Amino acid sequence: MAPVIPYRHLGEELSIMAEMGTAALKDALADAGLEANDLDGIILACSNFQRTYPAVAIEIQNAIGMIGGFAYDMNVACSAATFGLSQAHGSIVSGLAKRIAVVNVEITSAHLNWRNRDSHFIFGDVATASIVEELDTPKGYEILNSKLFTQFSTNIKNEYGFMDRSEFLAAQTEMYPDIKEPVTDKLFLQNGRKVFREVCPKVSEVIIEHLQENDIETSDVKMMWLHQANANMLDLILRTVIGKEADKAIVPSVIAEFANTSSASPMIVFHRYKDELASGDLGVICSFGAGYSIGSVLVRKV
Repeated sequence: MAPVIPYRHLGEELSIMAEMGTAALKDALADAGLEANDLDGIILACSNFQRTYPAVAIEIQNAIGMIGGFAYDMNVACSAATFGLSQAHGSIVSGLAKRIAVVNVEITSAHLNWRNRDSHFIFGDVATASIVEELDTPKGYEILNSKLFTQFSTNIKNEYGFMDRSEFLAAQTEMYPDIKEPVTDKLFLQNGRKVFREVCPKVSEVIIEHLQENDIETSDVKMMWLHQANANMLDLILRTVIGKEADKAIVPSVIAEFANTSSASPMIVFHRYKDELASGDLGVICSFGAGYSIGSVLVRKV
């Protein structure tokens, strides 16, 4: 069981992932009043890529007509958006670039095991794009800094990859009898209850530490745009960071409309609710997922 996505000839047709990313990026550029060649770089930060190389980011670079600069893919699972924002911000601070697009494309339907009723229904396909730039007169939101964390875990995993052909051949020769056919045992798999118990406290810890490192009280945080994993995780993180009586409006949700869209989810909820803060207000964009990986980006409304 899998979605039917027709094959596209690389170099002759735009790949489905590049098509989605290009559409999102064109919207972001138009919203910012920019042209493709105003960009110095593109970071495509996602959970899953439809191929290994050439980078889909470079295909998007070509599709929008961006001449020069750089583009690359990066994967930090559901945390890819915040890690991508951090990389873009760091590249600008270091002088590598002045303006970088961070694109998140998630075709979750293609990597799910549709025979596993515990996971497939909670995900959605989507693409987002954000522009990070150096400005003399800031507008929108200023990125103050980021905090990144990773710790190895197999409680969320997707082992599907280019080694599968060789590994399956080894299994057929009975060298490794525990390896089954890749399409049945290497797609998305999650131990949801264990992830909930282990990840939520660590996410809260990372956010609290990040605020403390910047001498910011948790009560000063006006909004947290979190990875839209599920409502219970959002609620627990809110209560742990802000307090048991915290206003739920501090952690808005778009799960009912979009479901879990992996790396793109915090950017969707940020886009939907970014205009609700006043100038000078502080917020946190935070994502978390396989790895385990957690990214916290501290921002201030200009």
